[in-house]
Parts: sequence; C-alpha cells; structure tokens
Amino acid sequence: MLSKKDLDEQLKKSRRLAEENDAKRRAEQLGLPYLDLISVRVPTEIKALTLVKEEDARKAHLAPLQLIRKKLLLAVFDPREKEAAAIIEELKKKFELEIRIVSLSGLEHGWTYYRFVMEEAKEITGKVDIDETRLSELLQKIKTLDGLKKEFEDFKSPLTSQLLEIVLGGSMALKASDIHLEALEDAGAVRYRIDGLLHTAFDKFSPHHYKSIVMRIKLLSNLKLNITDEPQDGRFTIGLKDRDIEIRTSIIPSEFGETVVMRLLDPLALKVNLEDLGWRKDDLVIVKAAIDRPNGLILNTGPTGSGKTTTLYAFLKNVTTPELKVITVEDPVEYHLEGVSQTQVNADAGYTFASGLRSILRQDPDIILIGEIRDQETAEISLNAALTGHLVFSTLHTNDAVGAIPRFIDLGAKPNILAPALTLVIAQRLVRVLCKQCKTPVTQTPAQAEVLKKFVAGLSARVDKTPYENMTVFASKGCDACGGLGYRGRTSIFELFEVTDKIKEAIFRNPSEMELFTLAKEQGMVTMQEDGMLKVIQGITSVDEVERTTGIVPWLH
Repeated sequence: MLSKKDLDEQLKKSRRLAEENDAKRRAEQLGLPYLDLISVRVPTEIKALTLVKEEDARKAHLAPLQLIRKKLLLAVFDPREKEAAAIIEELKKKFELEIRIVSLSGLEHGWTYYRFVMEEAKEITGKVDIDETRLSELLQKIKTLDGLKKEFEDFKSPLTSQLLEIVLGGSMALKASDIHLEALEDAGAVRYRIDGLLHTAFDKFSPHHYKSIVMRIKLLSNLKLNITDEPQDGRFTIGLKDRDIEIRTSIIPSEFGETVVMRLLDPLALKVNLEDLGWRKDDLVIVKAAIDRPNGLILNTGPTGSGKTTTLYAFLKNVTTPELKVITVEDPVEYHLEGVSQTQVNADAGYTFASGLRSILRQDPDIILIGEIRDQETAEISLNAALTGHLVFSTLHTNDAVGAIPRFIDLGAKPNILAPALTLVIAQRLVRVLCKQCKTPVTQTPAQAEVLKKFVAGLSARVDKTPYENMTVFASKGCDACGGLGYRGRTSIFELFEVTDKIKEAIFRNPSEMELFTLAKEQGMVTMQEDGMLKVIQGITSVDEVERTTGIVPWLH
C-alpha cells in the first residue's frame, strides 16, 4: 500500500502530465512550438526578464527568457489572451519574437528568476560601486584573516550585496590576487590567494548565503543563472573613486554545488617599473642591453603565476616611445598599457597566437609581444620576426632558462634560425617578502655562516659580493602590518641565460640540456635558487620560500 507521501507525489506527477499535455494541445492549435520549462533547461537571462515587469508578466501569463541580439525567446500560456497580446505587440516593435507555448507550472518556474532582478538598472550593468565610507570602515576593521572571519561571523543583514561587499572588501584589505568560493557538503567557504598562497577566511557560510553570493556574482558577471552544471566565464568591475578593479569570474560545477574563482586585476598592484621587480645589478645590466637592441627574441619562462606577464609588461613600458609601434597578442589582456596596441586571442573568431602574429606583422610593428609560444607555427613566425628587424617578447612553459632551447627544437624550430634569433632567456619565480615590521634576525652557527660564505665566494665573478658581506638571515612572527602571515608582498628571483656565440655554436649541434647548463654556468649564469639565496642573505625572503619555489637547497642540509 502506498504511503500518503508517495500517493501525493503520484497525484502531483499526474496533474503535471495533464497540464503539459494541455499545453501541447494549445501549441498544436496555434501552430506554435511547445516548451516544457521545468524539464528542459533554458538559459534564463536577467536582461531578458527586465524587458517585462514581473507584475505585468504574471497578469499576461508570459515570461521573456532569453535575448540574443534582436531575438527574444518568449514563453506564453496563451498569446490570444488580451494582456498577453498587448505585450507581444509592444515587444514585436523592438525584437524578433520566438514564442513558445508553456504550462502555468512552467511559467511559475520561470518567474522565480525575477527575484534576481534588481530595482535599479545599475545593479545589472556589471559594475559594483562600493561605498567609499563602507570600504574605509572595512579596511580599518580587517587587518588579519581573523578580523575578516569575525566580519563574516557577525554578518546579520539579509542583503546579499552587503555580504559580497565584505568578500570583495576583504580581498582589498588583505591584498589578495584571487578569491575562491567553494561549495562544501553542508556549507560554503571563501579562501583568498595572498602572495601566491591560499588562506581560508571562512568556511561556515549557510547553503542559503553561499548560493545567494554565487547568484549575485553570476548576475554581475552576466552569466546564465539557471545553468549550474556547466563551466561559465564572465567579468565585472569594482568601481572605486581613484580606479576601477576588473574581476575575471570563472564558475565550474563541483560535487556539492558551484565553485567560483575571481581574479582581481588591480592597476595599483601592477609593478611595471623594471627596477622594482627584484633584479640584481649585474642581471639588470644584461636585461637592459637585451631590450635596447632593435631586434631579437627575448623569452620569459616559468609556470603559470610566476610573474612572467608582469616582467614583459615592464619591458614594454621601458622601451615604448611615441616613435615606435608596439603591438601585443595576449590571452587575455590583463592590464592596459599606454601607447601599446593590445589585442586578445579569440579562438571562436579564429584569432589565435599564430594568426594574430601573422596579422600584426602586416601592421609594420617595431616591437611585438606574444602572450605564449605553444606550437610550431607560432615558434617559427616569432623567430623569423626576430630575424627580420623586430624586437619580440614572449613566454614559454619550461622549468628553467636553458630548457627553452630543447623545447623550441621539440616544437620544430630549425637550429639555424633559432641560434641567431634568440637573444636572452629568463626564468623566474615569485617568492614572498618578509614583513619589514616583524622580521627578526636568526642566529647562525659558525658552521652555517661558513657555508653561506663559501656559497657567495663561489658565485660568478660578475656578481658584486659587497651587498652580501653582512650575512644576516631573518624570520618573521606575523603582525597587523602583514595580516599575521609574516610576509607582505612578493619579489622575483631570476635566472638569465644569455645566448652568446658559444651557445649559438652549441645550438647547431642539438645539445642536451645538461650541456647547455654547463656552458651557461661557465659563462657566469646565476640560477634562480642561487638568486633566491642571495635574497635570503639580504633579509628579503626566507629559506622556506626559496625551497618552496625552487626545491631543496642541497648544500644547506
């Protein structure tokens, strides 16, 4: 015998089936397509819903669902009804209508999305204007992750917009580069990437609050609200008095809901002065000589998030003048540079790194930046451009600088073109900088001090040893100035591989990576790990940071 719950469920299904069958009959009578709004997923858009007020939509038994250019998808119970006919006539004046016949239950489902439509149009422009007073209060309150956690715990307002303000304000207070919102089994969490590492700020959002935040972000990013099982990408802007911060949004489905990552592109966070990136004096001399040349290929290598783009932007800022034509092909354009023509890869339109490079060479450029060399065609065009009077900057994914040569050869580059075209290869990583307010000296044993002295003495003759005579290693405890983390900001550690005549000769022989490394060391190359240890001795960073980014320092252990 069926329980009352099962019986009610069966009756509900029967009524739904009868209602949908009735909608199908109406559709056949009218010669219009039928749509099951509950069973079939239709990407419902806020910009479509705003075309008809909810009150009018309910009276007319219709719902605008999707607007693509001038085509408007309209769900209607019966277009012959007086109120429906009047709205349809008005919409026909502006749009090309695609009418679908639906049931009342389907419309009830469609109308639920009206709760995301804000009263003021500015709420859906893709820009968040955070009140300056409110932001100032947040920046005063939030000094550490614990302070941010307390803001979340004390939050009582029903307004999702205010909760999102705390999420965004917290990122600015703690100088985060990314915000991660993660759906847990029975809660939601927010984590911030600060100086390259993720830190959990709060992991007890109620499911209601978490879903509301995600919906609010979707709304601002102009994403489909009712698509929850497919990845979506969008963007919006935080409007401040002195600048706009662009937010790149990525949403993917996960086990317990949707996971959101927001990348913050703050113009103030971009270091585009070459001298501010962390070069040693001897390395900076080599770099300036390379970028002052009228032609050649300069490569920057390293994994995602190692600061390659920032370094290349610094190069562009250093060499850009009104007399030179500078063009880029990027994926994506992260920051806008004055005096530079920046273009963005668009695979759907057939604009790839290779096709973009071919196109911009017809624009008579002097300097070219290619976001990444990832295939044979891009590699060959880049090398030929460098040989024909262009200065070319690009990136490549390799573990170290000398690895760029075998990688290029693997991509199909000819050694007789690679050797004369390549000027300089840079490898880099980002390490966190010890907080100046709370770092304290660490006492070294005589044996440890001796090891460090031998290390400095054994470096290339081109390295000025004077700044490293006072060998003081520091550690930090954490304070309000650094948010309790012990570090504040990041700097780069570099490895410069100059393509000298000897290296060019070796390239013609298709050398192994080990052979190239030996040659580079003979010519004075300082590795990233060695550069990192020099920054440790100067009190800039810690051994832990150098080992985190470059691996164990064998001679220290």
